[in-house]
Amino acid sequence: MRSINKGNEKDEIRINAYQLFTKLAPSVFGAAPFALIIAALISILQSVFWVLETMAQHKFFDAATSLTTGKIAFRIVIFYLCILALANIGCQVLNGVINYIFNVLIEKITGKLSLNIHQKIARLSPIDFENTKKLDDINKAINGKNNAVLFTLLVASIFTFYIPYFFFMGWYLFSLKPILVQSIILVFIPTAATQLIRSRIFTKMEDKSGPVRRECEYYENCMVSREYFKETRLLGGFYFFKKQFIDTLKLLQNLRFRATMKTNLIELTMRIVTVCGYYGILYMLFEALMNREITVGAFAAVFNSIGSLYGIMEEIICRNLGSMAQNLGTVQNYLKLLEMPEREGVHYDIPKNFDIVLDKVSFSYPGSSKEAIKNVSFTIHHGETLAVVGENGSGKSTMIRLITGLCTPTKGSVSFGGIDTKKLSMKSLFSKTSAVFQKYQRYQMKLCENIGISNVERNIDKDLLDDACIKSGLNQEDSSFTNGYETMLSREFDGVDLSGGQWQRIAIARGFYRDHELIILDEPTAAIDPYEETRIYNKFAEISKDKTAIIVTHRLGSVKLADRIIVMKEGRIAQIGTHEELIQTEGEYSKLYEAQEQWYREVLV
Repeated sequence: MRSINKGNEKDEIRINAYQLFTKLAPSVFGAAPFALIIAALISILQSVFWVLETMAQHKFFDAATSLTTGKIAFRIVIFYLCILALANIGCQVLNGVINYIFNVLIEKITGKLSLNIHQKIARLSPIDFENTKKLDDINKAINGKNNAVLFTLLVASIFTFYIPYFFFMGWYLFSLKPILVQSIILVFIPTAATQLIRSRIFTKMEDKSGPVRRECEYYENCMVSREYFKETRLLGGFYFFKKQFIDTLKLLQNLRFRATMKTNLIELTMRIVTVCGYYGILYMLFEALMNREITVGAFAAVFNSIGSLYGIMEEIICRNLGSMAQNLGTVQNYLKLLEMPEREGVHYDIPKNFDIVLDKVSFSYPGSSKEAIKNVSFTIHHGETLAVVGENGSGKSTMIRLITGLCTPTKGSVSFGGIDTKKLSMKSLFSKTSAVFQKYQRYQMKLCENIGISNVERNIDKDLLDDACIKSGLNQEDSSFTNGYETMLSREFDGVDLSGGQWQRIAIARGFYRDHELIILDEPTAAIDPYEETRIYNKFAEISKDKTAIIVTHRLGSVKLADRIIVMKEGRIAQIGTHEELIQTEGEYSKLYEAQEQWYREVLV
């Protein structure tokens, strides 16, 4: 599992920093436009004050020198000292204000981008979550969200602070001696080249790290998450997963170590060049002073400002641009998610009395050449109760995904009321559908919220909760629910834990609570004994007489209540008919039924 995919690197489309900024700017600036405008104006003002401080130093040192020769009065020196103090105070105040504003903006914009990610994921086709590469892209995008905010704000600060500062500083140095402008270039070029190389190295590293990081997170969950904890510890699997976790973590760290070492060696070389340039600037300053081309005050001011100039250049290139270059790959991954194709479709109000037609349907999962469903055709009539049975791996669950519209066929079509599901929006498809799946969710919320979450568009209704509980066989007055519907179902939040059977009844109640024309029970009763399962299914058939209902199960003792039974085998329909028709016909159904008969003979009597 820990091999690194190198073959697709050339197929990746790279986006330069300018393109990244233009794509990110609308969403980032749209999150807080007024605050960003204020921050931009303060940044420009801050750059002006930094240059004013250097000019004030120039005037103050010249005035102090002139005072010693008696050319000016002491009050003039005090005046320039006050100007210098005001410029310095202005720099510090503006720096504090801009830092505060940026910290607030980062929190606000990060929340906005998080919302964008979740909204985008909600619009993706459910089949994308069967695609390993898409899952890697989602993982990388979430990792790159914060970096996208920092990248955008950094680029903005480059244009509102750093560029104005270097422009004004360059103008000042040029006015003293044109050749001094070269100082900016001597400091800038080597370090800028370093960060360009850093960007390329860390972008490649991030591409390789995504799948490894997702694998590492999975092994961590297997060790410590509540879902896996009991089985992992009881069966002695903890140390196995610990070893897998450590191995993948080492691989992840090794990828970063190699990238860091390579960039640090390059940066060391460029820093040597930059330091040589720094001392070259000092020599030019000293020579200009000796040749009386600049005053002592100018020399002192520029000498001090060169240190600041070098520090700012280090800040923008080595720290800010360096961090940006290192994380540019993750920012690209964030954009890649936003540009990922969505499940398209038009909104259509599907009529209540609709039939579902499958016409020559075949389906393959992403990355698989094998067809999970092969050339299946049949019609589900409105108000019909249909049972889908078959051995594990026969294609039952895949069939349900196609019927509900979670997946669209690779070949053929599935239609609701004559409309192809490929043309319908997910909201239209799911608006009249309710389902309870085998792997249902145990939400760490109150009982009423666990049930009511299936219909969040309306306020929780106690009468509807009671009705759903009765239908599912859930007794909300049981002693397990210490506070009735307000009972918190999570020990982690000072609540209670439930048995597997109770959780399954809650999941079934959740399905009944939702308004629907089509309801599906996809093997949700595994933790319930056959007697109780039969009772639930009989009740299910009774309350679904005017609805379309589908039962998926591997227990055949409960399916005779269905109007028709579809028997799946190796992705095809092996048989279709009523219980009486199929039991009297030699075939897959009678073979499965005879194998299970002793399990439920008493139930059928």
